[in-house]
Amino acid sequence: MSAAFSAGLSEQPGGILAAEVAEQPAVLRRILSEGAPRIRETAAAIAAKKPRFVLLTARGTSDNAALYAKYLLEIRRGLPCGLTSMSTTTAYGAKPDLTDVLVVGVSQWGGSPDLVTSTWAARDAGATTLAVTNDPDSALAAVAEFHIDVMAGRERALPATKSYTASLLSLYLFAEGLGGGDGAAAGVLPDLADQILARRDEARTLAARYRFADRMVVISRGYGYPTARETALKLQETSYIPALSYSGADLLHGPLAMIDPLSPVIVIVPDGKGGEALQPVLGRLRGRGADLFVVGTRSEVDKASAGFVLPTDEVPEELQPILEILPLHLLAREIAVARGQDPDVPRTMAKTPESR
Repeated sequence: MSAAFSAGLSEQPGGILAAEVAEQPAVLRRILSEGAPRIRETAAAIAAKKPRFVLLTARGTSDNAALYAKYLLEIRRGLPCGLTSMSTTTAYGAKPDLTDVLVVGVSQWGGSPDLVTSTWAARDAGATTLAVTNDPDSALAAVAEFHIDVMAGRERALPATKSYTASLLSLYLFAEGLGGGDGAAAGVLPDLADQILARRDEARTLAARYRFADRMVVISRGYGYPTARETALKLQETSYIPALSYSGADLLHGPLAMIDPLSPVIVIVPDGKGGEALQPVLGRLRGRGADLFVVGTRSEVDKASAGFVLPTDEVPEELQPILEILPLHLLAREIAVARGQDPDVPRTMAKTPESR
C-alpha cells in the first residue's frame, strides 16, 4: 500500500481503520518472507519437548485467534487443546499440574496483567510457555519461555485488524512447523488478500443494505467459526450493533427461534468440510425466510440474499479464515460510517495494553 493511498484513507471517517485493513497483504508478505524461518525454529524447539496437551490463553480479538489455533492443533497435529479461564489462577489461586503441557498466550500488545500473571503461573507449574504477540518487548514476551512476533507493525486503530490476520498466519506456520512442515501453502495468501481488499466499492454497496439493522447473527462451523466470532466483535465495537455469533450446530439448539426475515444473518461458508457441515443449517435458515449474507464460494453466494465471493480455489480450508475476515473488515467499517459512526474513535475503547 502506497504512503499516498494510506494518507488519503486516513483523512476519511474511519480512515485509520481503513488504512490498516489495507496493510494486511503487506503484513502477510512480511511474515512469510521474514518471520517464517524464526517461527519454524520455535516450533521445532517446542516439538522436541513433546507436549501432550495445549492450553490457549487470550482475550477479545486474540481469543478468536486462539480458537483458530485450537482447530489447527487438534485437526492438523492431533493435540488436544483447551481455552483457559485465567481467573482460575489469577483470582482463585489454582495450581494445576502442567507438566508436559504447552501454554500459548496470544495477545496483540502483550500487556494484559491477567494474561501475564497466568502465563507466569503456568511456567511455574511446569508448562512450556509460548507468547504470540505484536510486541517482542512486551511483558508477556518477557515471562514466556518462547515468543513469536506476528510482525504486524504499530496498530493505531482501536479495532484490531492487521494484528488479527497476522496472528492467524503466525499460528498456522507454528502449527505446521510442529509437524515439520514449512507452511508453503500460505504463499498464495498475500495476492488473494490484495484482490479481496480491492473490492471496497462492493463492500460499501453491501453495507448500505444493513445500515439500519437492529441486530445481526453471525454463524459458521469448523475453521470458519473463529471468523464468525471475530466478525460479531467487529460489528459490536465499530457500529454498536448487537451481533451474536454461533456455531451453526449450536444455532439449532434453541437460538434458531429468534431468526426472522428482519434480522440479517451473516454466514461464513468455508470451502471444505466446515461448509458441508453447514448445509443443514442453511436449509433451516432459508426455511425461516432469513436475510442471508454469505461469505463463500460463488455457488453459495448465488443461493443467498446477498454475499461476497471468496477466491478459495487454491486455498486449503485451514487457511481460508485469513481471507474470510477481510471482506468483513471492510463491511464493518462501511456499516459504521453509513450509520454516522467513526470507527476510529469507538466509545468506551482505549488503546492500552489492557484493551488488547
